[in-house]
Amino acid sequence: MAAQFDTWESYFYPETYDPVTGQGTLKNLLGERDPSVLRQKESARVADRARELRAGEVHIERTFDAEHVKAIHRHLFQDVYEWAGQYRSVDLVKGTPFAFVDDGSIGRHLDTVKDLVAGTQWEKLTHPDFAARAAEVFTHLNQAHPFREGNGRTAKTFMRHVADRSPYTLDFDKTTPDIWNAMSARSRMPSAAGDVDPRPMFYVFNEIAQKRKGPIPGLGKPLDRATQQKQIRERVAKKLRENKLRPPRKGPPTQSGPKL
Repeated sequence: MAAQFDTWESYFYPETYDPVTGQGTLKNLLGERDPSVLRQKESARVADRARELRAGEVHIERTFDAEHVKAIHRHLFQDVYEWAGQYRSVDLVKGTPFAFVDDGSIGRHLDTVKDLVAGTQWEKLTHPDFAARAAEVFTHLNQAHPFREGNGRTAKTFMRHVADRSPYTLDFDKTTPDIWNAMSARSRMPSAAGDVDPRPMFYVFNEIAQKRKGPIPGLGKPLDRATQQKQIRERVAKKLRENKLRPPRKGPPTQSGPKL
C-alpha cells in the first residue's frame, strides 16, 4: 500500500481529524471534506458500480479467493478511494479489537473462505443447509475485514457470487440494516479468540435466501462421452468445410528436417 496510508491518521484529511474520537473525513478522489456529503456521494457511486456487476456489464473472475475479493472492492470503490482493492494497513476496532493486520488473520480467513466455497456442492444444498454454509463463508469473510472501508458492500457482492452456484438467490431487502449489522457483529470474535461464530448469521441467510426461479447460472450438466465425441466430430467437420483444417494425408508421414 502507498506510504501515505501507513497509519490510522494517514487515511484522513488532517484538518478534519479529531484525535479524541480518532475520526475524520477519509481522503477521497472526490476531494470532499464533509463526511456526510462524502457518504452520500460514495453511496451513489458504489450503487452504480454494484449495478454494473449485477447486470453482467463487468467481468470479475470468480475464483472465490483473496484476488476475487480485492477485485470486487476495487470495482465498487474505484471512483472514491485511491486504495480501492488494497488491504488496509491498520487494525480495526469495533467495540473490541477483531481485525489485526500483523497476525495473519486476513489471509487465514480468506483462505478458509476459498476452501469452504470449493469444498461445497452448492447445487445440491437444501435451503437450511445453504443458509448454514453461506453463514459460515460470510462469517470468515467478515472476520477478515480486509479493507479500511467498504467491507460490508464487498461481502454482499461476494455472497451473491457464491449464491450463483446454488438453487438460491439472496434478497438483502428481506432483512434490515440494523439486523444485518447486529448479527454480523455477534458473529465476530476478538482476534485473540481465533475463531468465529456463524450461528447468528444463519438466521439472516435463512431469511434472505430465496428459491431460484430459473437455472443455476453457469452450472452446466456434465456431458457423457458419446456427446463429447459427437461435438468434437461436428467441430472438426465444420473446420473442414471452412478450409481451416485439411484432412490428414494417407500413407507415411512426410519426413521433416532436424529440429534446431
